Amino acid sequence: MSEMGMTDKQFNGFIRFLVDGLAEAQAEIDEKKKAEKIQKILDNLQKTLED
Repeated sequence: MSEMGMTDKQFNGFIRFLVDGLAEAQAEIDEKKKAEKIQKILDNLQKTLED
Protein backbone atom coordinates (compact mmCIF):
# COMPACT_ATOMS: atom_id res chain seq x y z
CA MET A 1 0.00 0.00 0.00
CA SER A 2 1.42 3.39 -0.93
CA GLU A 3 1.22 6.50 1.19
CA MET A 4 -0.40 9.67 -0.08
CA GLY A 5 1.46 12.88 0.45
CA MET A 6 0.15 16.36 1.07
CA THR A 7 -0.14 19.01 -1.56
CA ASP A 8 1.61 22.32 -0.95
CA LYS A 9 -1.78 23.91 -0.32
CA GLN A 10 -2.73 21.27 2.26
CA PHE A 11 0.63 21.63 3.99
CA ASN A 12 0.27 25.42 4.10
CA GLY A 13 -3.19 25.00 5.62
CA PHE A 14 -1.77 22.65 8.25
CA ILE A 15 0.98 25.12 9.13
CA ARG A 16 -1.56 27.98 9.26
CA PHE A 17 -3.67 25.91 11.69
CA LEU A 18 -0.61 25.23 13.84
CA VAL A 19 0.53 28.87 13.88
CA ASP A 20 -2.98 30.01 14.81
CA GLY A 21 -3.19 27.54 17.69
CA LEU A 22 0.24 28.49 19.01
CA ALA A 23 -0.52 32.22 18.77
CA GLU A 24 -3.75 31.67 20.67
CA ALA A 25 -1.90 29.73 23.37
CA GLN A 26 0.80 32.39 23.58
CA ALA A 27 -1.81 35.13 24.07
CA GLU A 28 -3.51 33.23 26.90
CA ILE A 29 -2.93 34.96 30.23
CA ASP A 30 -4.11 32.16 32.51
CA GLU A 31 -1.13 29.80 32.85
CA LYS A 32 -3.32 26.72 33.35
CA LYS A 33 -5.35 27.45 30.20
CA LYS A 34 -2.12 28.20 28.30
CA ALA A 35 -0.68 24.83 29.31
CA GLU A 36 -3.93 23.08 28.31
CA LYS A 37 -3.93 24.74 24.88
CA ILE A 38 -0.30 23.79 24.27
CA GLN A 39 -0.98 20.22 25.39
CA LYS A 40 -3.93 19.99 23.01
CA ILE A 41 -1.72 21.12 20.12
CA LEU A 42 0.93 18.56 21.10
CA ASP A 43 -1.68 15.79 21.34
CA ASN A 44 -3.06 16.66 17.91
CA LEU A 45 0.43 16.68 16.39
CA GLN A 46 1.16 13.29 17.95
CA LYS A 47 -2.09 11.86 16.56
CA THR A 48 -1.17 13.24 13.13
CA LEU A 49 2.18 11.45 13.28
CA GLU A 50 0.50 8.17 14.24
CA ASP A 51 -2.05 8.26 11.39
